[in-house]
Amino acid sequence: MDSALLISGMVFVLMTLLMMGGYTLFQSRQQAKEWGERVKGKTKVVPEAKQDRGLSYIKTRLLGLLEKLGQANKPKDQAETSRLRKTLVSAGYRNPRAPIIFLGTKIFLMVISIGIFLLFGGELTKNKPMSYFIGGMVGAAVVGFYAPQLWLSTSVQKRKERIVDGFPDALDLMVVCVEAGLGLDQAIARVGEEISIGHKDLGDEFQILSLELRAGLTREQALRNLNDRTDVDEIRSLVALLIQTDRFGTSIGQALRVHSDSMRMNRRLKAEEMAAKLPVKLMGPLILCIFPALLIVIMGPGVILLMKKVFPAMGGG
Repeated sequence: MDSALLISGMVFVLMTLLMMGGYTLFQSRQQAKEWGERVKGKTKVVPEAKQDRGLSYIKTRLLGLLEKLGQANKPKDQAETSRLRKTLVSAGYRNPRAPIIFLGTKIFLMVISIGIFLLFGGELTKNKPMSYFIGGMVGAAVVGFYAPQLWLSTSVQKRKERIVDGFPDALDLMVVCVEAGLGLDQAIARVGEEISIGHKDLGDEFQILSLELRAGLTREQALRNLNDRTDVDEIRSLVALLIQTDRFGTSIGQALRVHSDSMRMNRRLKAEEMAAKLPVKLMGPLILCIFPALLIVIMGPGVILLMKKVFPAMGGG
């Protein structure tokens, strides 16, 4: 393979990663600065004219290209499109264009993967049969096409973990709000505002729930929509509790407090279960890594002594 071409490709990838890292770092520092100003009571409005129009133009053009590719890859079955939209909502992407853009991204990355293989694969399979080149091209296309699906599954799982991490705090806030005299709808809106500071994903879900209640949806339907969007066991149990409380007219504050205590107990039991599994999980590394080294240290001197003195004496006898 041509060394100059390989070095050029590596430099391009390295510079791209450095630029993306620098941009991400700049954005995180800018957001931290804005949060600091908000904490101090200062608000700063950025004029539209000062925004980066070049980056916005590139983003618009790229999204347009992905939408065109997504229309070509759009499934004929509406049920499959609905499942994809539901998965994207679970990952936090609620834009109506998100399914089409996601499908276009799969085609776009497939073409990019094939192009990268054509750039470097010819040299890698120069002295090999043609089947290696065709197989490599097909493998690159498959990787590029299914990589967004893997990323989406990972994003959904990580978002669920973030929601579960912030749910106990949200439940405690809801208990405090209800016992302070707020109604359930007002408590949900208040919790959505407060919990967004530390747990943005959960705060967004509560704010959407509050907006649906204000828009006129029944409480039961809005809570079921929350369950469908998140698909988290903790929220599913809370939704069932609130629906039953609303139907039978029992005390919401008392029900939430009992549910909060039950949830703390479940978390404690899960932690104890994970701690009990730890010795079993440590057996593998102990047997494969530590035990052989310990065996050599303990038995090594005796084996050396046997080889130097006992075995020669037995052979001489």
